[in-house]
Amino acid sequence: MQPFRKAVEAGDHDAVRALLAEDVVFTSPVAFRPYHGRAITAAILDAVTRVFEDFRYVREITGADGRDHALVFTARVGDREINGCDFLHTDENGLIDDFMVMVRPLSAAQALSRAMAVQFERISAEAAQRTEGA
Repeated sequence: MQPFRKAVEAGDHDAVRALLAEDVVFTSPVAFRPYHGRAITAAILDAVTRVFEDFRYVREITGADGRDHALVFTARVGDREINGCDFLHTDENGLIDDFMVMVRPLSAAQALSRAMAVQFERISAEAAQRTEGA
């Protein structure tokens, strides 16, 4: 099992953060531009745990070289069921350097976008705090 999946399923936010490369690029399913860096990515992932309900991974697919992973998940955002996939790429040190999330259906993506917008002030503050404390 992919270490990131284990950390997420255990609710271990510190382990999740430790698996992110310092220069990770996070591509959100609801934001136009990607986010760069461990601090903001970790803060976004923490917020997702506050927004998603009944989150669970249902499938894991690993590329032949072991550096590409697709983690298929289901969750709820309010009254919307959401299906999604975390696409992870790991660098030569085994850290996640590229993290892209895709979700469906559109109504669930819209609910996710609204829920994350409510979180974004907190996300920004947490990322700034992590950057200062690094």
